[in-house]
Amino acid sequence: MADDEEAIRRIMQKRMQEQMQQQAESQMQQAQLEAALKVITSQILDTKARERLSNLKYVKPDLAIQLEMYLAQLYQSGQLRTKITDEQLVMILRKLTEKKETTIKRK
Repeated sequence: MADDEEAIRRIMQKRMQEQMQQQAESQMQQAQLEAALKVITSQILDTKARERLSNLKYVKPDLAIQLEMYLAQLYQSGQLRTKITDEQLVMILRKLTEKKETTIKRK
């Protein structure tokens, strides 16, 4: 009985260590992604656009992440020729938040 309990305890400890290790790896990947996005956005956004993005992170973090990912894709695909201004960023935000209506017609 004592051996079985000890074996179960070791298995549980091993599983907990594996889960903690996976969590740590996930956090490291997240931190690396955030650092890469920060570098990219600092290269492609002018000062006012960067301020708007940082304000957006406080108000709507999900939208800010979506915007950063979109800008990173544009940057990596080579579609950006100049730095994005605040006005251009506002236009991009409007396109991202634009709701598309679908109507269903019944006959």
